[in-house]
Amino acid sequence: MAVDLVEAEVTIEGLRRAFAIRPPSRKNAPIVLVLHGNQSGMTDAPAEPLMYEWTSFARHADEWGIGVAYPLGWGGCWADGRGVTTADEAGVDDVAFLRAVIDWCAERFETQADRAVVAGISNGAFMAHRMAVEAGDRVAVFAAVAGGFPEALAGIRPGHAVSAVLINGDADPMVPLTGGFSRHRGPGGELRGRTWGLTESARHWREVDGCAGPGETVTTQGSTRTAVSRGTGGTVVMEWTVFGGGHTWPGTPVPERWAGTPGSAVSLEFDAAEEIWRFAAPLLIPADARKL
Repeated sequence: MAVDLVEAEVTIEGLRRAFAIRPPSRKNAPIVLVLHGNQSGMTDAPAEPLMYEWTSFARHADEWGIGVAYPLGWGGCWADGRGVTTADEAGVDDVAFLRAVIDWCAERFETQADRAVVAGISNGAFMAHRMAVEAGDRVAVFAAVAGGFPEALAGIRPGHAVSAVLINGDADPMVPLTGGFSRHRGPGGELRGRTWGLTESARHWREVDGCAGPGETVTTQGSTRTAVSRGTGGTVVMEWTVFGGGHTWPGTPVPERWAGTPGSAVSLEFDAAEEIWRFAAPLLIPADARKL
C-alpha cells in the first residue's frame, strides 16, 4: 500500500467494506471518491487500489486541496442497479456503503459531507450515476467515464440536482456511444442491464437538473464536448465524446498486457482526472441549494 494511503473499513448490513483514502491536507476540503470498473474474477489484485495508479487524483491532491477515497466493490464489482453484477445479485447496498465512506471522511478529516465528487469508469461509472440519483444530498458532481445511465434507474426521482461530466469513446466496444445491453446475459440468454448512450444520458441529466440553453461546444482534434448550464443551484451537465477512444481512462496509457486488445485505444490528448476536477471545482454547491 502506498505510504500516502490510509486503509479503513465500515460495516454495512453486517458486511465489512474496505476502502483506502489519501487524506486531505486541510480541513473543509472536498472529497473525491474514485470507483473502479468490474474486477470480478481478478486474482492478481494490485498492492495499491487500481484507480490510484490509473488516475492522477492522488498526485494532484495537495495542489487541488482534496481528499481522495478509493472504495473497493463487493467481490470486485458494484451493485450499480443494472442487476447484472454479482454485487447486484447478492443484494449488496453500495449506495449505503459509499454514503458511509463520505460520512466517515467528514467525521475523521472534516471534509465536505454534502459536496462529494464521485468519478468512476465502466461499472464504476454506472455506480456514479446511481449515487447521483439516490444520494444527491451527498454528491454535488459526478463523472462517468465509459458508462451511460442505467435504464433500470429511470423510474427513480432524484431529490437533488447533481452536476455531471459524461465521457465516452466512440470506439468503445464494451459501452458503445449509443448505449446497449450488458455482456452478462440472463440464465436463459436474454439481454439485460440496458444503459443509455452518451447523448441520451446527458439529455436525461439536463432534464433532471433543469439546465437551459443550447450550451457551449468545444471541438478539438481528439474530442468534442458540450456543456449546458443554468441548472438548479447552478448545476452543469457536460457530454464529452472522445474520437477513437476505447474502454479506457483518457490520459493514462493502458497496461502493456492490455495493449492491442479490443477497446484498448486511449486518448492522451487530455487527462480525465484533471478535466474532471477542473469541471467540478466551481460546482461544489451545498445540497440545500440543489434540492429539487
